[in-house]
Amino acid sequence: MSNDNGPVNPHTGAPLPEMPADPKPATGTPGSAEASAAAPAPEKPVGPPTFSSMPTAQEMAVRSVLETVMDPELGLSVIDLGLIREIHFLDGKTLVRMMLTTPFCPYAPQMMADVKNATESAVPQPCEVEIMPDAWNPDMMPDPGLLGYSY
Repeated sequence: MSNDNGPVNPHTGAPLPEMPADPKPATGTPGSAEASAAAPAPEKPVGPPTFSSMPTAQEMAVRSVLETVMDPELGLSVIDLGLIREIHFLDGKTLVRMMLTTPFCPYAPQMMADVKNATESAVPQPCEVEIMPDAWNPDMMPDPGLLGYSY
């Protein structure tokens, strides 16, 4: 839409500012000293690191191998039970944060060792397994029906 004075904003009816026919950069050519001096330096992120919701190839490999780590009492993997809550790849180590199905699980030391060994077989760096104090419930499972009953 335009009028005799030039194009107008169709939403407000106000005239649009004139655009130069051949826009030029305000300072030197890209890559020149002028352009790099005028551009602000990228800032380092402040605060805790952000994590993407998309799993990396490393995380998918670790989750895949953790499907072989079974809860001896329930006969399901730590992945099927939803016990693996976080996997972080830090400088020089992998951190796996997991839960237990009961607060004083007698199999905790063995399951932690199995998770550590499986993770180290998938990612060539040391692994630390941390037990989270949160209470587990079947709603945390990807498929609670695997327990064999409905609730």
